[in-house]
Amino acid sequence: MVVMTTYTPTFDHQLLDRLRGSLRGETVEPGDPDYDEARKVYNAMHDRRPAIIVRAVDAGDVIATVDFAREQGLPLAVRGGSHSVPGYGTCDGGAVLDLGLMRGIRVDPQSRTAWVEGGCTWADVNHATHAFGLATTGGMVSTTGVGGLTTGGGMGYLARRCGLACDNLTSVDLVTADGSFVTCTDEQNSDLMWAVRGGGGNFGVVTSFAYRLHPIADILGGPTFFPLDGDVIRRYRELVAEGDERLGATFVVGLGPPVPFLPERWHGRPLCGLIACWTGPQDEDDRIRDRVAALGPVLGRHLERMPYPVINTLFDDLVPAGLFHYWKGAFTQGLPDGAVDAFVKHGATTPSIQSVTVVFPIDGACHRVGPEETAFSYRDADYSIALSPTLATREDCEAQKDWVRAFHRALEPHSMGGAYVNFMDGDDQHRVQANYRGNHTRLTALKRRYDPGNLFRLNHNIAP
Repeated sequence: MVVMTTYTPTFDHQLLDRLRGSLRGETVEPGDPDYDEARKVYNAMHDRRPAIIVRAVDAGDVIATVDFAREQGLPLAVRGGSHSVPGYGTCDGGAVLDLGLMRGIRVDPQSRTAWVEGGCTWADVNHATHAFGLATTGGMVSTTGVGGLTTGGGMGYLARRCGLACDNLTSVDLVTADGSFVTCTDEQNSDLMWAVRGGGGNFGVVTSFAYRLHPIADILGGPTFFPLDGDVIRRYRELVAEGDERLGATFVVGLGPPVPFLPERWHGRPLCGLIACWTGPQDEDDRIRDRVAALGPVLGRHLERMPYPVINTLFDDLVPAGLFHYWKGAFTQGLPDGAVDAFVKHGATTPSIQSVTVVFPIDGACHRVGPEETAFSYRDADYSIALSPTLATREDCEAQKDWVRAFHRALEPHSMGGAYVNFMDGDDQHRVQANYRGNHTRLTALKRRYDPGNLFRLNHNIAP
C-alpha cells in the first residue's frame, strides 16, 4: 500500500539550482504568491502541500523534473487534468510535475491522427479534431485530462463503436524513471506501449499521445429521464444487448437535476436516465428517440442533434472543480437482476444531485480486443460502473462514504472482482491485482525493469 507522509525535505541546493536553470517552465514553492492556487486539484478532499511544483512546458522540463525527484528521493506526483479522485496529482512534501501548460495538438485529417500533448483535456482534443469532422473516445466531462483517462483504459460515449481511448492509441512519447525519452508503438518499445494501454501512470510520464480518429462530427445526443424503476433498467439492458454499436448508451442513476426540460417536481427526486450518443445517420434519429422512450415513462428529455464535442460538456456545470468526491467501481457481465435491485435500492438514497451512479457499456468494439492485447484486461466485461458520493463539503462527503460502501457491497456478488482503475479511490490499493487479473504478473515484471525504485508510485500502484 502507498503511504503518503508529510515531511519537509532537505533539498540538495545544487540539484535544485540545476533544476531551476534547466527549465523553460517555472517552479512554484511554499511562500510563493500563487502556491495555494497551484497546489489545488479537482477533488477538494485532497488538501496537500508539495515541496515544489514544476509547471512544465516541454519534454525537456519533464525529464529534468523526473531526474530531480529521483536523485532527491522525493515522492513524484504527475498531474494532467488533475481529476484523479484519490488525489494522485498532488502529494505532501514531494514534487508535483504539472503538465497543464503542455496543451499543443496537431491533427492530420488524411491519416486521421491527432498528436496530443500530455496536459491536454478532452475539451482541447474535441475542439481540435471536430474542425475536421473527426473524433475519438474520451470521457464524459470535458475538463478531464487525456493522460489519466487514457492510460487507465478510457471509457467514453464512443467506446462501443470506436473502442476505449487506449485502443485508439497508435504511439506515445514517454519519459521513464531513469529520465530516458522513448517513443513507443506496436513495433518500437512495444512492451511499454502495451503497458500504458491500461497500466496507468506506473511506467513513466506520457508527454505526447497519438490517437486514431474516426469520422464523427454531429450526433444525436443528450439525456432522457425516467422514474427509478427496475423495469426501466432491465429494458435498458435489452437495448444494449441488441448490439447496435453506433449507439453510445450511458445509463445514470441519481437525483433529478434542475434543468428546464425536467419538470420541477422531479428536481432532487430519485430517477434514472439514458445519455444517448447516436453516431449513425440522421434519418434514423426518430427511430432512436422512439427506442429510448420505450424504456419507460419519459419524465423529460433533451435528445437533439449537436456537434459531438457538446455532449462531452453536458455535465461540466454539475461537477465543477472544488467539490468533494469518494469513488468505488465495478465490472459486470450483463446487468444481473441483483445488480438492478442494488441500483434501485441505493439509488433511492442518493445523497446529492452531483452524486451520479454511472453505467458505461463496454461491449462492441471493446470486445474485439483480447484480454492480453493491452494491460486493460476486462475485455469480457459488458459494463463498467462508477459509484460516487459527491458533496459540497468534506464533512458531508465523509458522512456518505458508508452509503457508497454499502452500495458497492451490494454489487459485489454480481460483479467480476476488479474494476476500472480510474473509478478506484485511495483505499482500493489492495484491489490492484484484481484490476489487472492475468496481466498483473507481466505488468509487475515490466515495472521491475523500467521503474525498480518505484518512482512512479503515486497511482494505483503496480509495485516492482
